[in-house]
Amino acid sequence: MRIAVHLSTETEPAARGRELGRARRAELHAAFARYTELFEAEGARDGQVAEWGARALAETAAWAPELAAEMTGMAEGAGLEAWQLGVLNGRTEILAALAVTGEGECSAAVLLPPSGAPRTVQTWDWHDTFREGMLLWSLEPRPGRRVHTFTEFGVVGKVGVNSDGLGLHFNVLRHASDHTGIGVPVHVVARRILDEATTVGEAAELARSARLSASTVLTVVTYDGERGDAIGLELSPERVGELPVGSDGVLLHTNHFLDEKLAEGEQTSNEVSSTFDRLPGLRERVSALNTTDRTERARALHSHRGDGPGICAHADLSLPAHLRWESLATISLDVAAGRLYAHEGGPCGVGPDGWQEVPFDEKGRV
Repeated sequence: MRIAVHLSTETEPAARGRELGRARRAELHAAFARYTELFEAEGARDGQVAEWGARALAETAAWAPELAAEMTGMAEGAGLEAWQLGVLNGRTEILAALAVTGEGECSAAVLLPPSGAPRTVQTWDWHDTFREGMLLWSLEPRPGRRVHTFTEFGVVGKVGVNSDGLGLHFNVLRHASDHTGIGVPVHVVARRILDEATTVGEAAELARSARLSASTVLTVVTYDGERGDAIGLELSPERVGELPVGSDGVLLHTNHFLDEKLAEGEQTSNEVSSTFDRLPGLRERVSALNTTDRTERARALHSHRGDGPGICAHADLSLPAHLRWESLATISLDVAAGRLYAHEGGPCGVGPDGWQEVPFDEKGRV
């Protein structure tokens, strides 16, 4: 299965949203239905999700009005209510409000060689029932700035890269300070960084300015043509932790806090997640990850639970849908060229001919 693609031709936010909404009406309705089913399985009560979605949209309007306009336009184009787009973008906040635990999403690696462009890769792990919800989206948030993002239908951004040498990887976290007073969606924070930031410092400043109610780590990587830089921004309602790249040029993350202070509020445990095994598994693979060949880099993450750390996940079909996890995509960023590469499925299935590249042309072709 190929990941769906969309190239925006509109530059005004609401018009850009309407364009996508009209083009992908069925997929947006399906995305909302999937998340409604997930929230119900996790114990959401009648009316809660609509209230939280409206709050997520309001928080976005206050912090990133252009992205709120884009979300509202997307709803109009697809024939949905605006709060329903708030639900899709606030999915992490809603899950945090429901105090959901679980495996967690994604393993990410960024390596800065002594010379040349950064080398990155990550898995995107989520419930296998969301396999058809993935989207590669290319847009122009302002003249001269191009953004390419791997995301979900209805969600304004996730993993991505911009045309000014900045890329971003995305892993969910869970913290004791997460709460029900829905804040700015972390997916909105990721997208605004892609839209506006050029340096890790600018990315950190934007992240610190958002009132949050859920936690996530954004691994931001940059390249100015001569040198690379990277930082892990551990977002939580308590504060934003900053993890600088090590002297070895390596920055790795799974789904638990690495900032010592924030780790005191860790809400993920070995009983529900493989994150504490996956991180040392990444460290063991640093040499294999440190290659210019993105296929080899991705294949270095080929490790299944039972044979090693479960970096490459496959759904256990004996479990209910909301408890099944799978590596649905593998993503690599070329921040020097402003390109994003995505491969459907986990590392064990990655081959050189399976990558989809963004940017693409008006028909979605590389």
